[in-house]
Amino acid sequence: MTERTAHGTPDEAPESAHGGVSRRHLLGLFGAGAAGVAAGAVGGAAVVAATAGGAQAVSGSGAEQYPFFGTHQAGITTPAQDRLHFAAFDVADSLDRDGLIELLTEWTDAAARLTQGLEVAEGGAVGGSDVAPPVDTGEALGLPAAGLTITFGFGPGLFEDADGVDRFGIAARRPAELVDLPRFQGDALVPQYTGGDLCIQACADDPQVAVHAIRNLSRIAFGRASLRWSQLGFGRTSSTSTAQATPRNLFGFKDGTANIKAEERDALGEHVWAAPDDGPAWMAGGSYLVARRIRMIIENWDRVQLGEQEMLVGRSKGEGAPLSGGTEFTEPDFEATGAAGQPLIDTAAHVKLAHPTQNGGARMLRRGYNFVDGNDALGRLDAGLFFLSFQRSPQQFIDVQRSLAADGLNEYLKHVGSAIFAVPGGVAEGEFVGQRLFA
Repeated sequence: MTERTAHGTPDEAPESAHGGVSRRHLLGLFGAGAAGVAAGAVGGAAVVAATAGGAQAVSGSGAEQYPFFGTHQAGITTPAQDRLHFAAFDVADSLDRDGLIELLTEWTDAAARLTQGLEVAEGGAVGGSDVAPPVDTGEALGLPAAGLTITFGFGPGLFEDADGVDRFGIAARRPAELVDLPRFQGDALVPQYTGGDLCIQACADDPQVAVHAIRNLSRIAFGRASLRWSQLGFGRTSSTSTAQATPRNLFGFKDGTANIKAEERDALGEHVWAAPDDGPAWMAGGSYLVARRIRMIIENWDRVQLGEQEMLVGRSKGEGAPLSGGTEFTEPDFEATGAAGQPLIDTAAHVKLAHPTQNGGARMLRRGYNFVDGNDALGRLDAGLFFLSFQRSPQQFIDVQRSLAADGLNEYLKHVGSAIFAVPGGVAEGEFVGQRLFA
């Protein structure tokens, strides 16, 4: 249940427009639990190919680089990578407006380097003083960029805290739709997987590269923002490009067949990117990110007969074709009936309830990932789907989720985490992420 689109990368990493991450903050973060930054540029000859987003993707020796700077943030329509490290942060009570801008500036400088396979700052893991902590944690030394993208978002609490205080002078610029999601039927949310003032989504084809990015960005934030919760993901559960095969979720079904693809420019403009007249001007070219941690009751599902599994989903488990007939990409026919007159696709099937025709035409670009976080006290796998969707308006997600209240799959799902973030538009060289919000 996830999606992505392609962005590209220049042949060389862009120079930091702000002089790099401040050493004062990096040196104070040793022991803050941040994960390293990729070191070393991609080796070998580079092949440059145009992507659907109009940017240039640079690849070589099996590695890819995507540019951090552009019209939209990377990691949305970028072709979905295989690994994820997602992190939500709370800002410190002592942080002021200047401090927040400084943090976003340093994060921007670091992200621009990391996505090009460079260490977080000059000096890196081994090039600094012997009597000071390294500015890079070093676990990605020698690894290529691995298609790393870093995407930033702003939560409702950044604009007003729980007491309604406008800490940073930006409450008047808060999008009207950026509010906590309503409670949905079946929600069992727990605080440790819910909310956040800021978020960072790091996607890569190497888990160590993704973790290294979040670790070092967390380290930079020390004393100004702290991790509220984070999630590792593997095995993307949607394709975001027509060049990608449809992956499978932990229920064993193909996921994201009908996802918006990077090549669908008109659909992106209609359903994903915020328009200048949608709300605050600083959100133009951005999107709204919904994150949901969905626990799958694996053990119960594994005892369900194949025919019932297919009925609940509305697709065949092998081909992924709708039960109304055809192949994976055949449009479902919800009016088709069997010999006894019963609908071939059940009225409570997931594919029907989530379909745009049942939700006023609403579509989302999804980028979900599988997760397995050990087991619970009863010995059951703590596993499921980390759902990520990008949409022009949060109402698109709300409409679909309310429709899914009747989903037969709900017997095997539990929503335990939830968050919403405004993802600003792309960053131009010389700017920091979200700069227009503070103008």
